[in-house]
Amino acid sequence: MPSNPKRLLEDLKSLLGRNKVIEDEAIVRLYSREPSGLESPALAVVFPETTGDVSRLAKYAYSHDLRLFPQGSSTSLSGSAVPLDEGVVVTFEHMNRVREISVVDSITVVEPGVRIDELNLELAGKGYMFPVDPASSAVATVGGAINSGAGGMRSAKYGTMRDWVLGLEIVLPDEHGSVLRLGCRTLKCRQGYDLVRLIVGSEGTLAMVTEAVLKIAPLPEQVVVALAFYPELRDVAEAVVAVKEQGVQPYIMEFMDDRTVEAAAKTVEVSVEASGHMFLVGVDVNREAAERTASWLSRTLSSAGATRLYVAGTVNEAEERGFFTLRRSLLPAQMRVAREITGSPRTLVYIGDIAVPPSKLVDAVEELRSLEAKYGLFTMIGGHIGDGNLHPAVGLDPRNKEQARRVEEWYLEVMELALKLGGTISSEHGIGLLKREGLRREFQHLGSEKALELMKGLKRLFDPKGVLNPGKVV
Repeated sequence: MPSNPKRLLEDLKSLLGRNKVIEDEAIVRLYSREPSGLESPALAVVFPETTGDVSRLAKYAYSHDLRLFPQGSSTSLSGSAVPLDEGVVVTFEHMNRVREISVVDSITVVEPGVRIDELNLELAGKGYMFPVDPASSAVATVGGAINSGAGGMRSAKYGTMRDWVLGLEIVLPDEHGSVLRLGCRTLKCRQGYDLVRLIVGSEGTLAMVTEAVLKIAPLPEQVVVALAFYPELRDVAEAVVAVKEQGVQPYIMEFMDDRTVEAAAKTVEVSVEASGHMFLVGVDVNREAAERTASWLSRTLSSAGATRLYVAGTVNEAEERGFFTLRRSLLPAQMRVAREITGSPRTLVYIGDIAVPPSKLVDAVEELRSLEAKYGLFTMIGGHIGDGNLHPAVGLDPRNKEQARRVEEWYLEVMELALKLGGTISSEHGIGLLKREGLRREFQHLGSEKALELMKGLKRLFDPKGVLNPGKVV
C-alpha cells in the first residue's frame, strides 16, 4: 500500500487534472468488479484522455511504485480486470474516438475506449464491419478486446483479435512513460519479432494500449440463419458434422445445452419455442443463393433430428425473432440461475473458457456432466461449437468455504479435461487471476514449463517494477 495515499492522489490530480481522478468510494467500487462477481478495492479511478496523459501516469507510477490496473469496460470473466493491490484503476472510456476509416486500405484507426458495437455502426455505413464480436460487444471496448484476445460468435470464420490487429500505439511503465508505435497500416508487415501480437492477449500486464490499427472486412451480402433444438447432445454433434461435410464454413456456429436454454428463455423474450439443446448456425451468401441455402440448412438440420427448427433469411430477421438474443443471454442466464441456487446476493460465477477439437465436443460435455455429479454443482454449458470453445459455469456463495473449495477443484478439473482431450484451458477470456494454475498445468502437460520462465522474463523486460496489473497471467 502507498505510504501516503492522500498525497499520491493529489499528485495525480496535479499531473492529469482534478476531473480525471475520482476517489469517491461508490464510483471506485463500480470500476473494481467484474460481471462474475469478483471484486477488490482500489484507491481511485483515473480517466486519461490522451496518450500524453497515459505517458505521464506511467512515468509517475514507475517512479512511485504505484500499481496500475488498465481496464476497458470491465467485462472480463477471469479476474484480469480486478485490482489486487492498493493502486488505481485506469479506464480508457474517455479515449473513445474513431480516428480513421479507410475502405481502400481495409483499416480503421481507433482509440482503446471505442465500444465494438459503436465501431460497427460507423463501419456499417460504409458497407464494412469489424468481425470480432464478443457476447458483450454492446459494452466491450476495442482496448479490452485487444488485452483479452477476445473472440466471439463469428470466430469460427473470422478468428480472434490476434487476426485483426495490424498496429498498436502503446505506453510502457518505465522512467520515461515511453510511447511506442508497433506494427503497420498495411496487411503485410514484418518488423522482426511480432511485438503487436505479444501485446494482444497480454491482459494489460506489459503495456497500456492507446491506439490501434485494425483490419476491417466487407459486410456479407446476406446471412441465412437457422436455429434448431435437439433432444440429444449427440444430435447436435451430427448436425455440426453434416454442415461441415458439405464444405461450408459457417459465419456463426453456436451451442447451448438444454438446461441453459431453459434458463435463457426465462431471462429474455424470444418468439420461438426454446426447448432442448440449441444449435445456432449462420451461413453468409449472395442474395441469389439465399433461398437455396435456407432450404439446404432446413434439410440438413432436420435430418440430424431437430425437433424444432426456425430459419431466417437475413440477420435482421434473425435478430427480430430473438435467435441471437437467446445465445447472447448465456452469461445473464448462468448468473441468474447461480443466484437462485445459492440464494446469495454475493454469488460468484466461475465460468470456464476451455476449447477442445470440435470432434471431441460431445466427450467434453459428457465429462463436464460427470464432474457435475462428482462435485454436486449445477453446471450450465454453452459456447462456440464451430471452434470447440465451451463456457461451463457454476455458482457459489463465497461465504460457504466448503462450496468454494469444491468450485475451485471443479474449475481445475475442467481445465484438466480440456488438456486430456487435446485442447486448451483458455480460448478468449484470458488467464487473469483464476487460470494461473491452469496455465502452469497446460505447459506442464506439453512438457514446456520453460515457457513460463520466458513469459516472466518478458514481464520483467516490459514492466521492470511490476506496476501494471500485477498478479495476473504469470
